[in-house]
Amino acid sequence: MTSAEDRIDVIETCTRMLWHVDLRQWDALPALLAEKVTLDYTSLFGGQPAVSTPDRIIADWRAGLGHLQATQHLIGNQLAEVHGDEAVLTAHFQATHLLPNAHGGPTWTLGGRYRFDLTRTASGWRIAGVVMTALWADGNQQIMTPPDSQ
Repeated sequence: MTSAEDRIDVIETCTRMLWHVDLRQWDALPALLAEKVTLDYTSLFGGQPAVSTPDRIIADWRAGLGHLQATQHLIGNQLAEVHGDEAVLTAHFQATHLLPNAHGGPTWTLGGRYRFDLTRTASGWRIAGVVMTALWADGNQQIMTPPDSQ
């Protein structure tokens, strides 16, 4: 039987990851990520899921989101399933990205589902996989392109 404490810890770990990304608290993220993490953003970008290290993931997130004025990643309707030292959290999400600009609307909002795969370690739960399934978007997706890559 899954303990309520494990379920809360799993939800908290995933929520903290998104909180730290939104606040650009990059140094707090390694404590939440496993040594190797599988990221699957194929529903939005195509391609294949990628296995990466926390350092590489954080560098990519910093590069992809750092030019924005703000982001807000909200998750809700979390369902946490814990089986021993492995856990899965599924949740709906809405992610709003803000960059006032002269060439279109200032926001791009994406909605869908997340699946987080977690592993229990001696230091607590760590995120070992993220699958983002985009279901809808609204606004100006062009703000996601950093100025130096245009």
